[in-house]
Amino acid sequence: MAEDDPMIASALAQQLADDAHVVEVVADGRTALDFARLGSFDVILLDLGLPEMDGIGVLRRLRAGNEGDQGPVVIVMTARGAVSEKVMGLDAGADDYLVKPFAYEELHARLRAVGRRGSSHGTAVLRAGAIALDEATASATSHDGAPVQLTRRELALLRALIRLPGVVLSRDQLESQVYGSEVEIESNAIDFIIKRLRGKLGADCVRNVRGLGWMIPRGR
Repeated sequence: MAEDDPMIASALAQQLADDAHVVEVVADGRTALDFARLGSFDVILLDLGLPEMDGIGVLRRLRAGNEGDQGPVVIVMTARGAVSEKVMGLDAGADDYLVKPFAYEELHARLRAVGRRGSSHGTAVLRAGAIALDEATASATSHDGAPVQLTRRELALLRALIRLPGVVLSRDQLESQVYGSEVEIESNAIDFIIKRLRGKLGADCVRNVRGLGWMIPRGR
């Protein structure tokens, strides 16, 4: 999510995290473009009035850089509600447009629609090493084992790791993905979630890199 208003960003990030979405928040256009190019995101929530580079500039560069591959879904969220502004955003490459203020339920409904489109193209299952994560059913398997159901926090943590196989994520990074903007987090909360995941999927499903964090190994 690219949003420079900290109150809006914090509230939305918390609501999205509560719905088991993994959220990254940036506050300026140049950082948003860098994240969009380097990350693996299903949806980008993009404010138009960003510092450094406005949302239209981010959209145009992102779509131009992807050439034939249009990249992630982009939902523009802005206070600019004029028809001409909407047309400009859609022409620049936005997939959807939300005018502030909007109800979170409306955003959530649009994200569900995006998820249904993704599932219909077979993109709901993420794989890394011996682990397969089915986001549509919030279940995961290890090797040839039967699927096991994941809690909301287990799903968020496993999703964060499996999208970046071989990359070590720190405790702070995982806390951000799992808990969003919640301010009071137990110091060993991530350890407990990983312990539960290992109990369900096997001791080697998530590996610790001492002093750095955790990772899921790449497939052989």
